[in-house]
Amino acid sequence: MKIPAFIRGNLLLKMTSLNAPVIITRQIISLFIRRIISENFGEAGQFMVGQLRSVIQMLTSTSSVGIFNGIVKYVSEYREDDKNLLRLFSTAYVFSLIGTVVSALVLLIGAEYFSTTLFDTTEYTYLIRLIAVVVPFIALQRIFNGVVNGLSQYKRFAKIDIISYLLSAGLTIYFLFANNFDGVLIAIAITPAIQLVVLLFFFFGILKQYIHFKGLTLKTPMARLLLAFALMSFGSTVIMSLAEIGVRNLILHKISKDDAGIWSSMLDLSKNYMAFSSMLFTMYVIPKFALIKTKGSFLKEVGVIYKTLLPIFGAGMILVYLFRNVIIDLIFPGFYEMEPLFKWQLIGDFIRLMGMVLSYQFIAKKQVLNFIFTEILSVGLFVLLATYLIDIYGVQGVVIGHLLRYVVYLIVVFFLVYRYFTRQGKKIEQG
Repeated sequence: MKIPAFIRGNLLLKMTSLNAPVIITRQIISLFIRRIISENFGEAGQFMVGQLRSVIQMLTSTSSVGIFNGIVKYVSEYREDDKNLLRLFSTAYVFSLIGTVVSALVLLIGAEYFSTTLFDTTEYTYLIRLIAVVVPFIALQRIFNGVVNGLSQYKRFAKIDIISYLLSAGLTIYFLFANNFDGVLIAIAITPAIQLVVLLFFFFGILKQYIHFKGLTLKTPMARLLLAFALMSFGSTVIMSLAEIGVRNLILHKISKDDAGIWSSMLDLSKNYMAFSSMLFTMYVIPKFALIKTKGSFLKEVGVIYKTLLPIFGAGMILVYLFRNVIIDLIFPGFYEMEPLFKWQLIGDFIRLMGMVLSYQFIAKKQVLNFIFTEILSVGLFVLLATYLIDIYGVQGVVIGHLLRYVVYLIVVFFLVYRYFTRQGKKIEQG
């Protein structure tokens, strides 16, 4: 099908339109899987799946020492510079080797402890050990995925994403119909390995053009540059994943495992529709912001992004809210306690999207302190507000805390970005 001219003329719209079928397909399959989990294993099943996914999410950062966004940035900048690309990937190789060894050893040694902390039982010690074996695949998939994003290969990315998702989802569905919950958890745990195999199958030829594997060394000439991204990743992915695990355990101990599963289901639904933005941020926003030098250019680009994305997301979120009871009946049958959570989660996610667009300026310009400060502020506020409000409003207090923290986050991020460009403008005038 030919893409309309008005979409072809707007790169962000073009990427959105190409990404939409992938996201929609994933949504349909994902929601089908969640329904079966809800029917067969209830709220407790959703709680355990949520804990496992938070661990996998955290490992995408620790296994590669959080240099994904650095790979995206520098592949975009050095795509025609073989010498700097070799320096980049030699450093990435050493970083990922260290991250993989440390992450795997920690999981292997502390398997029983992590099983108890995550699942309130030692029964899943074997699962933690399996994840430790999968860690190298997570690291490689993350680095190679950074190359795909850095080259803005959004069509190829869409193909890789949907095929790997279909394969991992197919395995998960098989175990669901076999009523084998352990099999479901194993399928989720090995998903990064499936993603890596699919990525290599479709993209290895291009990877070889940019990564000269035989020339890689154990030297780290770009360590200082990539460490900035490592710190930023730790400030977001790792801390956020730990916060999610902590909040689930908070709900578990203050209310019940079923209530923890209710919040996990709401969070999972949120991550599904917010996933629509993740590819656009890494493939479009970071490369664009990296090249912007003036406040006027930045505001113009932010205006384009807001005018393109916010109406789409806003309309989608309104539809989700209006049909929330239908969504619960179709995807989370019996989870009626979710209904009051929707409004707070959706409003919070919309404000979060606005703030995230601005915050990618920190990543593009390596403003490490600003990024880490705003992420820790956001996560810290969330945990504190959730801990306080859960005693007053129950599970609903957690999503109210989610909304309030992103209101503060948006204000602070806007102030810091505005201050940066104001200072840059003064430097240009003085220079």
